[in-house]
Amino acid sequence: MMDVFITCLLFAAGIALVVKGGDVFVDAASYIAKAFHIPPFVIGATIVSIATTLPEMIVSLIAAAAGKTDMAIGNAVGSVTANTALIMAIAMIAMPIVCERKRYLKQISLLIASALVLFLSCRTGELNPIGSLILTVIFILFIVQNLFSAKTDSHNQSGQAAVDKKKLFINIVLFIIGAAAIVLGSQLMVDHGSKIAVWLGVPERIIAITLIAVGTSLPELVTTISAIVKKEAALSVGNIIGANIIDLSLILPLCAVVSGETLPVAAGSIAVDLPVCLGVTLIATVPLIFRQKASKLQGVLLLAFYALYMIMTVL
Repeated sequence: MMDVFITCLLFAAGIALVVKGGDVFVDAASYIAKAFHIPPFVIGATIVSIATTLPEMIVSLIAAAAGKTDMAIGNAVGSVTANTALIMAIAMIAMPIVCERKRYLKQISLLIASALVLFLSCRTGELNPIGSLILTVIFILFIVQNLFSAKTDSHNQSGQAAVDKKKLFINIVLFIIGAAAIVLGSQLMVDHGSKIAVWLGVPERIIAITLIAVGTSLPELVTTISAIVKKEAALSVGNIIGANIIDLSLILPLCAVVSGETLPVAAGSIAVDLPVCLGVTLIATVPLIFRQKASKLQGVLLLAFYALYMIMTVL
């Protein structure tokens, strides 16, 4: 009994380390980038975008390196489903969301393309090199589009302020601590998540798409809650769409490289997880393109879909 308690405690500690470490890492990385005079639009479009998905990335890469490919895929795909059907749904219910087609069409198109490519390329039971290549191209297009969009938005660039060497040193230390916390926390989640799966007698995939996926999605949940409080709908939607694109188009191809040329995909993921991921992505984003706004009904539908998915998965 004590072993079970300690394992659950270490798993929870892993989640806490990943979430807090990710927060510290992003803030420190942003400060260091500014200190080295990297333009703000580059920081927002690349460094922050990738850094905010670092928890999912490290967890999946560690799982893939350990041969736990079900956990690697389950975490990445499960995080996208949780981000969309749980976190974005909460935002849709809590506040009005207006989405300018001109501003979000490219990102939404890339997200749908990522989910569709992953769904189609995994039908054979693996993510093959061609699928990985297409997803990587989508990721590159996402970063390029972010750079152009951010550069267009940044008209007034004032002179760079002098660098505070003491603050720079502190942030370098925090950067290292944050990265270490993410790696350590991810290792704890993978190792003890596997033990929990064995004790419960369920596949590692189920632990990955429930406990681990929701755990690594907590930064997006915190961002969304903050956006709800500040009435900044665009911040919530933009953060989730960007995180989902990176989860699908960068993390899984990297996992394929770590595990070999191909990434084996479990039958359960092919039959359930990938179709659900694609389905909630379409439910959440297609109306945003055509109506340029989200409705409370849309949020309720997504939450109901997610609840049903969780029940089907656990039972």
